[in-house]
Amino acid sequence: MKQRVTKMAISPSSSGKLKVFVTSRNGNRPIQNALVSISYTGEPNNVIEQLRTNNSGQTEEITLAAPPIEYSMKPGIEQPYSEYTIQVSAEGYEPVDISGTEILPQTDALQEVQLSPITPTGQGTNIVIPAHTLYGNYPPKIAEAEIKPVGEPGEIVLSQVVVPEIVVVHDGVPSDPTAQNYYISYRDYVKNVASSEIYATWPESTITANVLAIMSFTLNRVYTEWYRNQGYDFTITSSTAFDHKWIYGRNIFDSISLIVDEIFDQYLARPDVKQPILTQYCDGRKTTCPNWMTR
Repeated sequence: MKQRVTKMAISPSSSGKLKVFVTSRNGNRPIQNALVSISYTGEPNNVIEQLRTNNSGQTEEITLAAPPIEYSMKPGIEQPYSEYTIQVSAEGYEPVDISGTEILPQTDALQEVQLSPITPTGQGTNIVIPAHTLYGNYPPKIAEAEIKPVGEPGEIVLSQVVVPEIVVVHDGVPSDPTAQNYYISYRDYVKNVASSEIYATWPESTITANVLAIMSFTLNRVYTEWYRNQGYDFTITSSTAFDHKWIYGRNIFDSISLIVDEIFDQYLARPDVKQPILTQYCDGRKTTCPNWMTR
């Protein structure tokens, strides 16, 4: 039996908010009355909150402890976000456990959870969200030309820049045939990447600049059909050495989501150059990259 711990007083300056949205993997329908249990990652049996979803598949918004905001404004050795485990169950569906949902101070987080109908062999799903790219260790970006040559024999290039509805994300390096491909809406992809690569506590102008860089890079991959021209069947990868870090199952943040929705059809380009710039950047701390953007 799960133990429920007594909630402590939480300071508004060192807490964030979380809402959980539960849908069915079949048809993306909201699931009402799903049980959502929240615990600190590493202590899954010490439940600190239990919630039920409403008829829209959403829980109420709750406040959770987070580190001081200074940790994310000037990244250092301290982890700037707290991590929680979200356990979701509903009648007729396989349970899902998500470990590593990130909560930043003074931000609103949304964790989406998709449940699959029960099958005779089903055992539920466990999702582990790895460290944020500004806190964990990831391979640095392999430098590429920001403008790709086009018009070579056999090369397919779009006639104009098109914002796609769907991008196909290869969850690994390009040459890994075992990595799974995920079909993700363009906006959801950008929101996921931005939540994985920058902190939602940053100023609006800083978030906007980084989102523009992410979208320009992504649209360059789309416009030039970069991977399909190499014989692959996907749009982009989740490897930081080649593209951006996209993380399956992770939560996103409202401050990032709102900006993406406002500017989703914009990108950066050079005068007299049709294609979006392949806007590469690095963290400027663990790795340096002259003439690139830094986060």
